[in-house]
Amino acid sequence: MKTKQINHLLLAMFVAVITSCSSESDTTTPSTDITVPSTSEIPAVYTKIYGATSITSDGTYITIKSTGLPDHKSVYYPTTNALYENFSGTTFGGNTFKKNPNTITARTYTFKIPLNPVVSSTHAATPLGAMGVAINGIPLYNQYAAPNTPLTDEVISFDQYRGHPTGTGSYHYHVEPLYLTNVKVTKSSLLGFLLDGFPVYGPEENGKEVTNDMLDAYHGHTAVTADYPNGIYHYHINNTDPYINGSGYYGTPGTVTQ
Repeated sequence: MKTKQINHLLLAMFVAVITSCSSESDTTTPSTDITVPSTSEIPAVYTKIYGATSITSDGTYITIKSTGLPDHKSVYYPTTNALYENFSGTTFGGNTFKKNPNTITARTYTFKIPLNPVVSSTHAATPLGAMGVAINGIPLYNQYAAPNTPLTDEVISFDQYRGHPTGTGSYHYHVEPLYLTNVKVTKSSLLGFLLDGFPVYGPEENGKEVTNDMLDAYHGHTAVTADYPNGIYHYHINNTDPYINGSGYYGTPGTVTQ
């Protein structure tokens, strides 16, 4: 009999402990200190960079990723590529086209540009290589073929849309990208951004051709555009040297890797 009483007592104590633990668990309040990551809002103008594989923002910089593959036909694609198209005849500046030996290959570009660009006091020189990105994800290059060497001997190799690849297969534009200005958008449209975050527009504005004497030393000016109704400093691409950018960046450049 005593054994049964002891067993009943032990069982009652066990149930009491379980009930107590369950009650404590039910009243525990979850921590509210968890930080949920969020993506900063991306201004609508950057969605015009339709050739990007991704566009993100940390609130200070816009990060644009691209493969650097043109979305138009080119004689520089491998002949097995659906976008290969033979080209001969006249190219930029009325020159007779002469194909360079290079072939377009995919890259892994990451352009990091200021979200809110401001004028710089130093105006850093643009590099040989990518100094900005066009809306189709293609890099924009400056007016030089090599350090302080003009494009004189390179322009003959610009394809039907006025681009060409480097020896490592990096396709790029030095001058007006005709596929954009004649097919995708217009000659007065947004064509891209330089690494300092300032936009690049085509060779026309308000129905008129933009000439170099209308632009400053950096190949730009401040004016209202369709994308910036309050006005903004912006560059213009035209067909006169220096084509896209003059004496360096107007603002402080971000970075580009590939």
